Amino acid sequence: MRILLVVNSFASSVTARNTVMVHRALSHDHHVQVVETNRRGHATRYAQDAVRQGLDLVVSFGGDGTLNEVATGVAGSDTALGVLPGGSTNVFARTIGLPNDPTAAVARLIEGLADPERNIRPIGLGRVNGRFFCFHTGVGYDAAVVRTVEQRAYLKRWAGHPLFIYAALHTWLTKYDRKHPHFRVAADDAIGGYGTDGTPSGSARLVNDGYFTIVMNTNPYSFLGNRPLDLSPHAGLDKPLVAVTFRTMSARAVLSTVLGALKGGGVTPNENVSVFDDVHELVVEHESPFPYQVDGDYLGETTRLHFRHVPEAVRLAFPAGN
Repeated sequence: MRILLVVNSFASSVTARNTVMVHRALSHDHHVQVVETNRRGHATRYAQDAVRQGLDLVVSFGGDGTLNEVATGVAGSDTALGVLPGGSTNVFARTIGLPNDPTAAVARLIEGLADPERNIRPIGLGRVNGRFFCFHTGVGYDAAVVRTVEQRAYLKRWAGHPLFIYAALHTWLTKYDRKHPHFRVAADDAIGGYGTDGTPSGSARLVNDGYFTIVMNTNPYSFLGNRPLDLSPHAGLDKPLVAVTFRTMSARAVLSTVLGALKGGGVTPNENVSVFDDVHELVVEHESPFPYQVDGDYLGETTRLHFRHVPEAVRLAFPAGN
């Protein structure tokens, strides 16, 4: 198999030593080229070049942002996508059953590649404003937290999870309006269903008072250490999207939802949280700009996000046994 290994050497868990070990392991039975990224968007261009060359597989070795770029580059082609955990959280890699250690993960990936007919399978991706995402897009408060983390990105290698906890608290206390809703959310048939005064037209798939929304292509949403944050068991790579929208920034409501997610079983919809399952199309919009992030990369502010689920968007190399 002809493989391109795309390495983000700046990622939290990537070192010169484990890069050599990963390369050596993959090269035992396959022809492997190695390239390193040095700026945003670089991995997408490498992946697109691999598609043009007709390579069989592009493996992302970095964080979730590097994976997002590689997936975008190979989506819609016959070139498959592989993933190895190299970041601080590695949500997608852990979701598909890979261990969080790169050398252990590459062994599992290689086992899967030994039987490509069984272990390389098409999966669905989300797409927002033309950009693919593998596991989720965060809108509002969630994205503001990621923005705070990226302002201190140099600390991620040494203080990954503590940095996220600090950013969540700092953003909560000083960086995000908790008194006024930030956007409206409409799914599928409810899109465009607002009255002239901006209020919902009665559909259960409309939220007029969103404070932050997670649009999920997979579950869990993230990990807190080794504990998954389970927002919806209805999200999955062979299913449409799920949108979880918080309609309040009450500390009690948010903390109770997070604690429930840590216990497993997903979020139960209530007056504070709306959950839309089986979402094929979604619009989030407001007259004032709001922040958003895609697969952990902060992308700025916008007044409108248009989501679609894209079935069989990419062929994914699963670890053996998954």
